[in-house]
Amino acid sequence: MEALDRLSQLEADAPARIAAASDLESLAQIEAETVGKRSPLLEIRRGLGSLPDDQRREVGRRVNEVAQLLGSLIAQRRSILETAAMEEALRAEEVDVTLPGRRPPRGTRHLIDSIQQEVVDIFVSMGYTVATGPEAETEFYNFTALNIPYTHPSRLESDTFYLDYGEVPEGTLLRTHTSPMQARYMELNRPPVYIVVPGRVFRRDSDSTHTPSFHQIEGLAVDTDITFADLKGTLAHFARLFFGPDTKTKFIPHYFPFTEPSAEMHAYADGRWLELLGCGMVDPAVFGHVGYDPNQVTGFAFGMGVERLAMVRHGITDIRALYDPDLRILRQFR
Repeated sequence: MEALDRLSQLEADAPARIAAASDLESLAQIEAETVGKRSPLLEIRRGLGSLPDDQRREVGRRVNEVAQLLGSLIAQRRSILETAAMEEALRAEEVDVTLPGRRPPRGTRHLIDSIQQEVVDIFVSMGYTVATGPEAETEFYNFTALNIPYTHPSRLESDTFYLDYGEVPEGTLLRTHTSPMQARYMELNRPPVYIVVPGRVFRRDSDSTHTPSFHQIEGLAVDTDITFADLKGTLAHFARLFFGPDTKTKFIPHYFPFTEPSAEMHAYADGRWLELLGCGMVDPAVFGHVGYDPNQVTGFAFGMGVERLAMVRHGITDIRALYDPDLRILRQFR
């Protein structure tokens, strides 16, 4: 019979075509032509109803046999091709885990913060303790306790930022220096006192060498028999540790309300003398405000600007560069 001959021919030819399929797309094409809607197998199945009963049974049996055989071969070939495709995709996406990874950009501390920490570490190595205080201060601690008279121009609103902060006996302000911690610390602690006070301060200044907000480090040493020689030796030692062992320093007489005598310390750098900080022996009036007996103790104090130290060390001429978010500037001080 013609139907049986066609089935035998399909059974003989299709396995080789299925085995030769090189990818899933070509296999799908062969499947459609052998067992799918365009296949002779489906055509013969649809014609079973027109065959005599005895032929219908024989042809129907052969249709099922061929369909099962080809379906099984197609499923096996599809599994092989899918595995090969998966392996190829894995090879294409393979990652060599022995290669160095991509590292994110390395951050670093800001120059102001690193300078401040370096200075604090130097004084801690000399036995000083770190103390911190509030940025919003009263006039008493910021001025009065430090022997700054009511007529001093720094008390004016043209120099100082005052705050509207409730009912306060004396005005509240943003501290103009870290020196208020001298009085605050001595009120709570008996001698000996050796502290450094890093922090942010505020003044109404804005130009190439001043900003409204900047950073200071205050130092205070109170004990028996402290002399100006101790002050000079301590600060000269600091300068040598900070700028280098051959750094020269000199002290020039100056005036500060809360120290007597007072001086500015200059360091020789880049072929010239540069002002670094102010200092002096603690005025007895300051001891009187905190309950210390000026006949029993002596001490010295000093204050330095962190930005000033950074500018001197790195040759920065404009303080505003330290606050510029330009990464080309910040990356220079990693």
